[in-house]
Amino acid sequence: MHDATTTKPSGRRGVVAITRRSLDGRFLVIRRGRTLMAGGQVCFPGGHIESGEREDEAIVRECLEELAARVEATACVWRSVTAWGTSLAWWTVVLDETEPLVPHPVEVDEILWLTPQEMLDHPELLVGNRPFLEAVIEGRLVV
Repeated sequence: MHDATTTKPSGRRGVVAITRRSLDGRFLVIRRGRTLMAGGQVCFPGGHIESGEREDEAIVRECLEELAARVEATACVWRSVTAWGTSLAWWTVVLDETEPLVPHPVEVDEILWLTPQEMLDHPELLVGNRPFLEAVIEGRLVV
């Protein structure tokens, strides 16, 4: 696991879901709802960890809430701290691809399937996703 911590943690914690489509290996990505912090930005699904919740429980809950997606959390593969001090745990998840994804009307404006390079090239990429994607493209991280 890699740790991309460059900012001092604030005590807030969150999780990020990483899954790839079996057909073509593209990542599941969302465009955040316009009314949210970083609204309209393109990023991986995820969210906050509730009090008393484990990281793996939080990622399963967040995927269900944001996308009606049933996932199994498999491993924490990356850790980082956002510019505003939230400690993030990046988890790989296995997605049940037989069920349709349904975006939450407030939290998710769009569901996308993108390659790591397409994400990096996207003009609305949430900047905190960049170090993870660069590690994947450079082969320093295999997911």
